[in-house]
Amino acid sequence: MPVCPAALIFVPCANAAWGNWCMIRACFRLVSALTFMGALVAAVIDSARSIAASSLSLTSFAELWGSYAPESLGRVQERAPAFLGAELWSAVSNFVLAMPAAAVLMTLAVALYALGYKRAHSYG
Repeated sequence: MPVCPAALIFVPCANAAWGNWCMIRACFRLVSALTFMGALVAAVIDSARSIAASSLSLTSFAELWGSYAPESLGRVQERAPAFLGAELWSAVSNFVLAMPAAAVLMTLAVALYALGYKRAHSYG
């Protein structure tokens, strides 16, 4: 019998009072799965480019973000210093935007999965 992929992500909650929280966790897991797929695609593209060029070729996160949503990257770069402070934003953006896109997306996928992870009950 085939299993619906959504059934693996949207697990029903045993406690009705936690129903909304279960849905939020399910959304985190769904976004985590999509982000993981994006990281996998970025890694495959980088691998193909590296093989074709016979040298290591990695796409930076800034290059990836700028190619798919340049206006949102510009808006974030304009508005983020007001929230984080100019020095902190400069350090964070220089570090994160220069990293390989596959690494940034994989880290984000793991963080989102951790937010949506259902912890085992301790009976003790």
